[in-house]
Amino acid sequence: MILHHRLDGPPDAPVVVLGPSLGTTLDLWEPQLPALTRTWRVLRYDLPGHGGSPAASGFTRDPTVDDLAAGVLALLDRHGLDAVAYAGVSLGGAVGTTLALTAPDRVASLVLCCTSARFGTAESWHERAALVRAEGTKPLTEATRSRWFTAGFPDAERYLDMLRGADPEGYAACCEALAVFDVRDRLGEVRAPALVIAGAEDPATPPAHAEVLAGGIPDAELLVVAGAAHLATAERPDVVNEAITRHLTTRWRTP
Repeated sequence: MILHHRLDGPPDAPVVVLGPSLGTTLDLWEPQLPALTRTWRVLRYDLPGHGGSPAASGFTRDPTVDDLAAGVLALLDRHGLDAVAYAGVSLGGAVGTTLALTAPDRVASLVLCCTSARFGTAESWHERAALVRAEGTKPLTEATRSRWFTAGFPDAERYLDMLRGADPEGYAACCEALAVFDVRDRLGEVRAPALVIAGAEDPATPPAHAEVLAGGIPDAELLVVAGAAHLATAERPDVVNEAITRHLTTRWRTP
């Protein structure tokens, strides 16, 4: 089953794929579209159970981030795309790292935003999955607000509505995929030129997680964004957009 997705920008331009975080939809990337679509064809997708993607799309019986990466590869094949740039937030970033490891010839440039090589403990993800299956995503709202945004961010409800709208089974399956995700010992295998972005006030994937990624991936760059928590793309689009466009323009590996 093909993940719900959307293409924007010049049809003949090089392609950048944008991966969303757990609990958000492809609309997470709207603050980046004006900057990116000037010179890039932008492919955004929804995770299973998020936005327009059915909960059953993409996962095997035991969900993994590799399943999501395979879903992105299916999108590339569907549109006849060979090598692309990839940028992802949180779980979307984990998908990007997985793609760079499992299909290195398809990833020509990589941006990892507010993500990690290992997200917490398996137990915490299984507990969250069980809660969401029993009660839906609404009980997560307030705790998520403080993880995603710094205090006083004015557009928080717009993004929290994406979480409220997520299908419980799809969200829970994504949690189970994160429970078994761990690429800490494989970062040295990534060959795509990488930019790692962290929110200085991100409690979910703090700058220390970004330092592990940037330190493990050969020649990776690191940017810590002041005044941003987990969704730095939403809170500080000015800084993030400049960094992403510069990276995509200057660092591209020919497979």
